[in-house]
Amino acid sequence: MSLNNRYEFVFLFDVKDGNPNGDPDAGNLPRIDAETGQGLVTDVCLKRKIRNYVGMVKEETPPFEIYIKEKAVLNRSNLRAYEALDLKHESKKLPKKEEDAKRITQWMCQNFFDIRTFGAVMSTEVNTGQVRGPIQMNFARSIDPVVSAEHSITRMAVTTEKEAEQQGGDNRTMGRKFTIPYGLYRCHGYVSANLAGQTGFSEEDLELFWDALINMLDHDRSASRGEMSPCALYVFKHESALGNAPARKLFELIEIHKVSDGPARDFKDYEVTVHRDRLPKGIELSALLD
Repeated sequence: MSLNNRYEFVFLFDVKDGNPNGDPDAGNLPRIDAETGQGLVTDVCLKRKIRNYVGMVKEETPPFEIYIKEKAVLNRSNLRAYEALDLKHESKKLPKKEEDAKRITQWMCQNFFDIRTFGAVMSTEVNTGQVRGPIQMNFARSIDPVVSAEHSITRMAVTTEKEAEQQGGDNRTMGRKFTIPYGLYRCHGYVSANLAGQTGFSEEDLELFWDALINMLDHDRSASRGEMSPCALYVFKHESALGNAPARKLFELIEIHKVSDGPARDFKDYEVTVHRDRLPKGIELSALLD
């Protein structure tokens, strides 16, 4: 069953002594707004964690397969649609019959969770069309400026015999690790009922998405990310499919201020104020994590 309501959401998460999203073009330094000093985490990074969580929970079985994943060969996945529908494909072209072209794209949406959720450009050599997904997310941005720290680290081993000989058996390898001491990040997201109807995104899919936001960080641990934790998830539900209020007005109802002296080092150093008394007519606010 497709969605009958539009949604917006605010997702808060924090990081302690870790790098939430390194920039490969800057030596893997934490992403930072050069003008404000606020930390950034890309939407692509967050979607990756959601995909990984859903793939783990649903064990990569239809209709919850993951299209964009590690070591995936997209043309191989696209070809499966043609084979399942007993259709021939021409290089970089969809079937000439419009009905067959729609069936191809619908098959991809039905089988792959991330396609019907986030959309995908599938016009590769084995063309299965393009889809706009009902869920979109902005970059997450830290509430306050963050400080990127560089740490020297050592490994008690070397890679080659030559390195061992040069060190006379000392066998040490020096390296660098980048972290931020603490950052509380805020992400805004949007759920379109109209686009959900086009991709087949259902209420069950939406519940799985909320579950992924709340739990994905606990299944995404690594030495580089430090301690990343979900802090809050606020969901605005509109009475109608087209919506009852502008998203910006809803996001303004959630204010976050630092209440501790000195630099923040914990979520408790912030106060989250939710102005429920100012909710526009036709809007329901739920705290799925608070």
